[in-house]
Amino acid sequence: MIQLNDTHDPALRCWLASANHPDGDFPIQNLPIGSFKRRGSGEGLRGGVAIGDQILDLAAANGRVKFEGLAAEAVRAAAQSPLNSLMALGPPAWSALRRALSQALREGSAQQTALTPCLVPQDHAEHALPAIIGDYTDFYTSIHHATAVGRLFRPDNPLLPNYQWVPIGYHGRSSSIAVSGTDFRRPRGQTRSPGAAEPTLGPSRRLDCEVELGIYVGPGNRPGEPISMDAAESHIFGLCLLNDWSARDLQAWEYQPLGPFLSKNFATTVSPWIVTLEALAPFRAPLERPAGSPSPLPYLDSPGNRRQGAIDIQLDLAVQTRAMRERGMPAQRLSHSSYRHAYWTAAQLVSHHTINGCNLQPGDLLGTGTLSGPLPEEAGSLLELTAGGKVSIAVGDGESRTFFEDGDCAVIRGWCERAGARRIGFGEARACVDEASRV
Repeated sequence: MIQLNDTHDPALRCWLASANHPDGDFPIQNLPIGSFKRRGSGEGLRGGVAIGDQILDLAAANGRVKFEGLAAEAVRAAAQSPLNSLMALGPPAWSALRRALSQALREGSAQQTALTPCLVPQDHAEHALPAIIGDYTDFYTSIHHATAVGRLFRPDNPLLPNYQWVPIGYHGRSSSIAVSGTDFRRPRGQTRSPGAAEPTLGPSRRLDCEVELGIYVGPGNRPGEPISMDAAESHIFGLCLLNDWSARDLQAWEYQPLGPFLSKNFATTVSPWIVTLEALAPFRAPLERPAGSPSPLPYLDSPGNRRQGAIDIQLDLAVQTRAMRERGMPAQRLSHSSYRHAYWTAAQLVSHHTINGCNLQPGDLLGTGTLSGPLPEEAGSLLELTAGGKVSIAVGDGESRTFFEDGDCAVIRGWCERAGARRIGFGEARACVDEASRV
């Protein structure tokens, strides 16, 4: 497990005033990394670090500041886009880069003059996916979500017997993962109405979102060599926000016996910034499970994971309809939950994914699955919030929703805060639904 160090000191201040706002997402204690360029420019993509309301251009910084040792190797990799080479370097290099940037951005740093020209306003930036995502796996880590959804379809047996033993997952589609701000067309596919003799082809009418976190893989493993629980976190670069859009009506018709297909592969939205595992160290928490849960099999267990395998990341789901945007109304919050409620930790997902010899690669993405809490208002999907579409939610000024309509935007926000630590955030993952294409 990562230990606290001087980069986590809540008293640290940055020479950039906007980074010192107490409610900001990107103080000097965070330093998340992503891929960007100036909006509308012909320049190439490069790596950047969010600081306050600015982005530190790492390609420019590498030309103006002398980095040394592992930090020098890491900043050269981080200046490129995509960031797979940086992810492959491993924790010592990531930590060296974090400390070097922290020292350069602190109040009183001799490097302020050199780095000031390397700042780009965040509202002038255009983002891209931070990595080439070779493979994407979506898990099902919230027992509260699994139970709530199971209860809709199997009231007498909502939780299947394998759930408390196996981190359930399926392989998703990486080509349709897009960065926040990328809108998509409503998916089409087959559905069958109750009592109908045949299915029909048409646009999904039960389009849903899923509040998740994405876990970016760092160094991979060789085929046939599983990653142990003790080593799992050294293979995790960092986390992002993730919305795995779902067409519930398509899914109901197609998912047996092999699971979701067209209902899931059309769009997945991720936030542009990756918050490193080191930045999240102050917000670790014990792994807590419902009373009566069995102990995991030994390959999914370790003292460190029991002691602080969970991470208390706060998550908001909000919706903004087209009418709300036209009236200048902000997105309306629908639910709030926390990653600390997950039944399986990030380390357990990595270990289970590789126990059969599967090889992970730098830049691979693991989704946590919908992160719902134990209370109804902590649900991470409209499927849960509307009891399967039976209860409408009032939104905006006189509107209501059971599922997403054309023109609606889903907005997921995430942050961490606790006494004795500096609040850090993830920004947001936002995407809007366009009308389905005509066939």
